[in-house]
Amino acid sequence: MLEEDLRQRVRAFLGYSDMTRRQDFLDARFDAGLAWVHYPEGLGGLGLPRSLQNVVDAEFAAAGAPDNQPDRIGIGLGMAAPTILAHGTDQQKQRWLRRLWTGQEVWCQLFSEPGAGSDLAALATRAVKDGDDWVVSGQKVWTSSAHQAQRGLLLARTNPDVPKHAGLTYFGVDMTAPGVEVRPLRQLTGEAEFNEVFLSEVRIPDQDRIGGVGEGWRVAMTTLMSERVSIGSSRAVPRESGMIGSVADTWRNRPDLRTPGLHERLLRLWVEAEVARLAGERLRQQLAAGQPGPEGSAAKLVFARLNQEISGFEVELNGADGLRYDDWTMRRPERANFFGRGPGFRYLRARGNSIEGGTSEILRNIIAERVLGLPPEQRADKDVPWKDVPR
Repeated sequence: MLEEDLRQRVRAFLGYSDMTRRQDFLDARFDAGLAWVHYPEGLGGLGLPRSLQNVVDAEFAAAGAPDNQPDRIGIGLGMAAPTILAHGTDQQKQRWLRRLWTGQEVWCQLFSEPGAGSDLAALATRAVKDGDDWVVSGQKVWTSSAHQAQRGLLLARTNPDVPKHAGLTYFGVDMTAPGVEVRPLRQLTGEAEFNEVFLSEVRIPDQDRIGGVGEGWRVAMTTLMSERVSIGSSRAVPRESGMIGSVADTWRNRPDLRTPGLHERLLRLWVEAEVARLAGERLRQQLAAGQPGPEGSAAKLVFARLNQEISGFEVELNGADGLRYDDWTMRRPERANFFGRGPGFRYLRARGNSIEGGTSEILRNIIAERVLGLPPEQRADKDVPWKDVPR
């Protein structure tokens, strides 16, 4: 299908659709294959190249059509959907993808645990088969959106008697099920954007298992690679987007804060932010062409480092005002938002960027081995190459 044919299809859809009823409109858009056009027909797509998604989105935006609030359901769109599409059953795809894309269900990710750190395969949450169900008990931590989610991507241990990577299984858990308890985790910023989740004998039907028993690690790799791409290069953005835009505005509007040394540092950060933006655009083009790769880890790594450097520069640029903290009120926000707050908030929140979505230390090893082709590093505690260490 040519771009112009697709545009005409979208315009025809808009011509007979009622945009005043938001949920009905989104349901109809999904059924018409105009949700994510690279997905198969019947699952919100048309089986077209991913590069044509921008054509569809531009037409809907120009018409002022309601969207599915992608910032609110980012985990579902960027992580759950690719995982379900790659490893889910036909029944799971039909049951979950539509409600996920239209925003009727918010998803969260139940991977990290207090005792596992960056070694995800060392997780201790157990799932034991009981008839047609699995009974799950354990604790997850640093879970974004858990206080809003109806569904969660859960990785649990189903066989403790085999090597740790082989004993994991992947589930889609109902976050409203008995035994699921969500507690806020108050951060350095004062907010509780993240949560800890306690699972106490939670029953999960076997039909909600994603992938085979013992294949959870392979399924989880799909989720993690999708997450890193989503964090590092989620969407096309204009020049001076993000933190560098806030700093550049302050520099232009407050000549009294300028010094030659700060000017030189700002120029370096501005150039690095622009290079990162262009690299992200290249990565999106690779994804559109069906060529995803470990470059998503590099994009996420650069995103974290730049956010931390730029936010530190902004605090220094603002002098005494940069040290003042605007509001320590306990909130449970729907999503991470670096703007609308002062430099101090951005500085503190950026500390988490090098941990969430894969720690920077682990990502550097992925880049070294899978992008640069360097030989695996030997672990200090065991004679095991890094290629065998969980990501």
